[in-house]
Amino acid sequence: MRILILGTGGTIASTKTEMGYRASLTVDEILEMAGIEKRDGVEIDSKDVLNIDSTLLQPEDWITIGEAVFEAFGEYDGIIITHGTDTLAYTSSALSFIIRNPPVPVVLTGSMLPISEPKSDAPRNLRTALTFVKKGFPGIYVAFMDKIMLGTRVSKVHSLGLNAFQSINYPDIAYIKGDTILIRHRPPIQKGKPEFDPRIDPNVVHLRLTPGLSPEVFRAVAKMADGILLEGYGAGGIPYRGRNLLDVVSEMAETKPIVMTTQALYGGVDLTRYEVGRKALEAGVIPAGDMTKEAALTKLMWALGHTKNVEDIRKIFRKNLAGEVRIR
Repeated sequence: MRILILGTGGTIASTKTEMGYRASLTVDEILEMAGIEKRDGVEIDSKDVLNIDSTLLQPEDWITIGEAVFEAFGEYDGIIITHGTDTLAYTSSALSFIIRNPPVPVVLTGSMLPISEPKSDAPRNLRTALTFVKKGFPGIYVAFMDKIMLGTRVSKVHSLGLNAFQSINYPDIAYIKGDTILIRHRPPIQKGKPEFDPRIDPNVVHLRLTPGLSPEVFRAVAKMADGILLEGYGAGGIPYRGRNLLDVVSEMAETKPIVMTTQALYGGVDLTRYEVGRKALEAGVIPAGDMTKEAALTKLMWALGHTKNVEDIRKIFRKNLAGEVRIR
């Protein structure tokens, strides 16, 4: 069995400097420090694609990583990507839309403590990823703290704790203890020929709804973007009392997609539940359902890369493309 490990930097690759931790280690250095032999039960190859803090990562880098993954499909039985934790969930979601029908497991992982530090969680997470890859389930996943999660369902929920990622509105795929794998949920396997479809439009604004948000501020920001992800309250809705944001949303939604997600971590958006939500639907808002904010944002970028037609994008959001949403 052949496995390719792609390095992109992040905390897992960081060493301490006078300015704080900085990504600097290669994949080979990470593996050596983690005590993972390049023939640890399988043949392991490595390649450094990037070496940056994931805060610096841009949508164009998703394409670079995606190309490296796609090119490896013919030679490897599994692929692991070491990645910084801050934007890992965005990358795992974006890759899930850019790469369709992956024929092998693609697993992203990282660490909350650098491999260069004592008690780093990097070896644990790397071995979790390696153990799962050997199982051979095609798809894009995240491995963290003995858990395997679907790539489009992951969010970072803790800025410092080791158990930093959770699967949102979706069961964990598996748990790993040593060499033992407990499969909890098997997502449907995408069928068909692998495809690399990197057309994305990153000109999307993510706005958080807050009490007092000015309609004019919303209009000004929205004019500069090709699409808007609006993070609303609870099950979703647009305020129209005092400051009438609903009229502005209705006006803007005629020419560009406005997708609504929720500030609540679990449950998702249901715009049919309350009057304020139904008015949002009438205004043209596209509900994100139970998607994570990361999946909703990257799906909107991917959709805009294929069409600027609002109704076509609405249809795309009614489809489950990579396990990102439960269709009601």
